[in-house]
Amino acid sequence: MRNALSRRIVGLDIGTCYIRTVIAEIDSDGRIEVIGLSKIPSQGVRNGIIVNIDATKEAVQTAIEAAEQMAGVEVTDLYTTIGGAQVSSMKSTGVVGVDPKGLSTMPLEIKPEAKERALKSAKSMLIPYDEALLHIIPQEYLIDGKDYPDPIGNLGVRLEVKTLLVKVSKSSQGNIAECIARAGFELKKIMLKTLAAATATIHKDELALGSILIDLGGGSTDVIVINKSAPVFTASIPYGGNRVTNDIAQVLGVPFSVAEDLKLKYGSCWLEPEEEEDEVIIPSVGGLPPAVTNKKLLCDIISSRVEEILVSVKKEVVRHSGLKRLNGTIVLTGGGALMPGVVTLSQAVWNSTSVGQGTCSDFGGADTSYRNADFATVMGLVMTYKDDDSRASSKRSAKKQGSEPKKSFIKNLLKKIN
Repeated sequence: MRNALSRRIVGLDIGTCYIRTVIAEIDSDGRIEVIGLSKIPSQGVRNGIIVNIDATKEAVQTAIEAAEQMAGVEVTDLYTTIGGAQVSSMKSTGVVGVDPKGLSTMPLEIKPEAKERALKSAKSMLIPYDEALLHIIPQEYLIDGKDYPDPIGNLGVRLEVKTLLVKVSKSSQGNIAECIARAGFELKKIMLKTLAAATATIHKDELALGSILIDLGGGSTDVIVINKSAPVFTASIPYGGNRVTNDIAQVLGVPFSVAEDLKLKYGSCWLEPEEEEDEVIIPSVGGLPPAVTNKKLLCDIISSRVEEILVSVKKEVVRHSGLKRLNGTIVLTGGGALMPGVVTLSQAVWNSTSVGQGTCSDFGGADTSYRNADFATVMGLVMTYKDDDSRASSKRSAKKQGSEPKKSFIKNLLKKIN
């Protein structure tokens, strides 16, 4: 019997290829236990963007119901993420006088009100009419030109905050909200996909040193650079695993679905010499007999495209992040991170051994596949919002019955500023 004082939280990741769901229970001490999860093929999503709300709605319902069956509970609300080309970021600075009336030139104690005014000043940056502000994330605070981790309680005349503004397409954000509403669930919050994945996979010490997370998705490859425990840059490369599959289909002359099966069954980004001549059976297509090739050909196709993606990411990071030295790690998440050899190829591209596959902590449960790199985003949602007051109830909402439709570092960053 479950603890009556526990709360439940549901994370949902709507990807191009798969929809992943996690249901977790939070006890009175804030400990997480995963009690249900699911991974089902996605529908109505192209390059991370919902293009058919009704098709995606049905896939979301299927994913949630599968997780509910495992957990033995029913839920009404959830958290989700957004990423890909529908997200962009920009730096902004807010400057205010510590004295709210602007009369005193003497140092005064900095109170939360001054910090809030500085953040409000930073987000006064003009944002295009078709975009909305998703997050405003402080990177550093300066009191009279000197850097302070937290300005509260210190004395000063002038308070400055440097921030990263994360913006999203209003239409894409609206499609996500509408999809979840039609599915019969209440959407609590939307979070940047890579920010959630970083929460689940990057150690606190590595965040301070300077780390990079690369999410290898089906429709896009997203990256976030974190330094001094705050994001400093985000970007999205508009192709991912599906482009790899398309390359295989074209080179081997097979349908996309067959190419995807070959990629999953035999694919690799890096082979040892003794593996190169291993047979790959190409199934019969269009009345033609089955064919035989080798793993080297398949690896050459895959590694060529994945290397191109990783090189593009590296160029973006070097050009825009301002991070001159990486003392932390490079973490790979998303479905593409499960490809054999991708870590070795990434190490070669980045000329670093500090590259690894992102894995989540063990939060119990009968099925621990949520620890894999492809569940990083959805687990990050659970870890970020586990302290929210919202909870999944034990009964469906009336909406679903047919009417209308320990705090993480990220949680501390987002608190009161979204």
